[in-house]
Amino acid sequence: MPARLRHGNSWSDACILNISSRGLMIHTGRPILRGAEVELRRGDHVIVARVMWRDGGRAGLRTEDRVPIEDIVTLGQSPALQLTAATQDRRKQPRAEERSRIQGRAVEFAGVLVIAIALAGAGATMIEGALARPLAAAEAVLGR
Repeated sequence: MPARLRHGNSWSDACILNISSRGLMIHTGRPILRGAEVELRRGDHVIVARVMWRDGGRAGLRTEDRVPIEDIVTLGQSPALQLTAATQDRRKQPRAEERSRIQGRAVEFAGVLVIAIALAGAGATMIEGALARPLAAAEAVLGR
């Protein structure tokens, strides 16, 4: 089951391989030291635990509080446990990237609009200048 692991000040992905009332076995690509305190998040559940053993990417965690096994297992509503993390946004607040992208598009649109108006004005001035002499000559010939 996919989860997020905080060790120190940084976060990384983790996968819960086994879960019991007082502990978990996880797999993570980030090395964590034996005896370290970690925080594991799965949905709204926060589990604070101590690393009891480590073997490569696997680690055994022991918790002081009871782990709500049923709530955590049924959180994903998946029929079977998966060893790969789902591609989902784990943040509670929306990312600033989307808002920044929309603002950037608006600024780009405004810039292109200003340039288009300036080019249209310059083109109108050039056309008026190019047609002014022949029209003035035609008016002089016609006697106006």
